[in-house]
Amino acid sequence: MRRTLTVAVATAALMLLGGPLPVAGADGSGTARAVGTARVAGPGRADDGWSAREAEAFWTPERMASAEPVPPPGAPETRAANAGIGEDFDGIPVVGRMFVMQGDGAYFCTASVVASPGHDLVLSAAHCLLGPDSRQVAFVPRYTRAKPRPYGMFPVLRATNGRPKVWIDPRYPREGPDRAATVDVAFAQVGPDAEGWRVQDVVGANRLVTGAAYTHARVELIGYPATSARPRRCHNRTTKFTSTDPGIPGSFLRIDCTGYPGGTSGGPFLAHYDPQTGTGQVVGVIGGWKTGGTTPDTSYSSYFGKEIRKLYETAVAGAREA
Repeated sequence: MRRTLTVAVATAALMLLGGPLPVAGADGSGTARAVGTARVAGPGRADDGWSAREAEAFWTPERMASAEPVPPPGAPETRAANAGIGEDFDGIPVVGRMFVMQGDGAYFCTASVVASPGHDLVLSAAHCLLGPDSRQVAFVPRYTRAKPRPYGMFPVLRATNGRPKVWIDPRYPREGPDRAATVDVAFAQVGPDAEGWRVQDVVGANRLVTGAAYTHARVELIGYPATSARPRRCHNRTTKFTSTDPGIPGSFLRIDCTGYPGGTSGGPFLAHYDPQTGTGQVVGVIGGWKTGGTTPDTSYSSYFGKEIRKLYETAVAGAREA
């Protein structure tokens, strides 16, 4: 099924800023706060009025468990040849669910922590974080139905206009998810948890890599299917897919992994994944061509090139201004 998910957030203005790409420098094991880090706020306090404690009070375990992706249009399900076999597991700290209220419903998609100077950025797909009606947006690392807040909750900060602080290429809302499928990527700034800790200091982060090849010998794919109480993982090689549909132009990363339906959008493609730290190099997110693909067994990602690097640098600059 086409994964036209989930959460939505209005687009922040795009500003350009140069600068080097940081490397992840936190312990991804999630077993303890990083030594030598410091709280960045009072307990659970976010200066914009949407704090971690407010988020935790709103996003109860029952509400999180009832959240679901926006229903996508139906499509026949087929299994790709040589597909990696997906399996449910207990998750890793740097990947979690992003929850959002939209209209009268509670929704979610998948998101992951990306290394940044402010230790406060998460990465997802643009189609997950776009829309004028979003509110109460919060990121929960390593969510499972059995352990709904194992590392706390991190509210997406609000800008001065009251909208969530999210950075999306302006072409995506302007041209739509098909014509702008090559930039189906979003960054969001999250505030501290209820104890005042920054997300990267609590769970670690993946390193953003841009300009790599489309083909990778092994990529770990992690996402949150709406049909499961736990996240899903799979590994397989990626290949280059070039669309022949003039309405959805561009080239994308493709991976064949079984069992990635609605809810998995925004899930990271992790190259050089290290199971000891639970982190890797993020080279894509589920999205792009037909917002992630038309069947659960084949997923796509926008290519992480200079446009995504520029978007990341814009998010870093905007987060510093908070």
